[in-house]
Amino acid sequence: MNNSKVAEVGARKLLDKGSIALRLQGRTKEEIIDELLAVAERSGKIKDLAAAREAVLEREGRMSTGMHSGVALPHGKTDAVEDLVAVLGVSEHGVDFQALDGLECRIFALTLSPASQIGPPLRFLAEASLLLENANNRSAILAAETEEDILKVFSARPASSR
Repeated sequence: MNNSKVAEVGARKLLDKGSIALRLQGRTKEEIIDELLAVAERSGKIKDLAAAREAVLEREGRMSTGMHSGVALPHGKTDAVEDLVAVLGVSEHGVDFQALDGLECRIFALTLSPASQIGPPLRFLAEASLLLENANNRSAILAAETEEDILKVFSARPASSR
């Protein structure tokens, strides 16, 4: 990733209509990850879907990426992508992601990054975490009817209150 893009890796810059899945159907962690990866694959940004899946599941095997308040941030490092890739998904039902607070998750932000990349994925995860820790933002995402509704949440200035 060139230096001009490094500053633009935040959630607002990486997400677009094609990287959002509004109605995930999966009932398990693996099914949700597969659906999110399918969205990323449709974008043409994944060279090897099996390698990308393996990277995310390997990371999940070390420690779950289920956070709190119904949010999970699955991610993986793999040479199956050339640049940071992000996908946001929303499920109408909760999925057990072994979250830190024990709650089922409904909002998922998946990232894939090249194995050699450190800063950009961390910046994306930090920004997404800040946006998603806000209860109003989570409510707006869960109520979204279109991809544009979700993009509006990510375009707004983040608030850090829960």
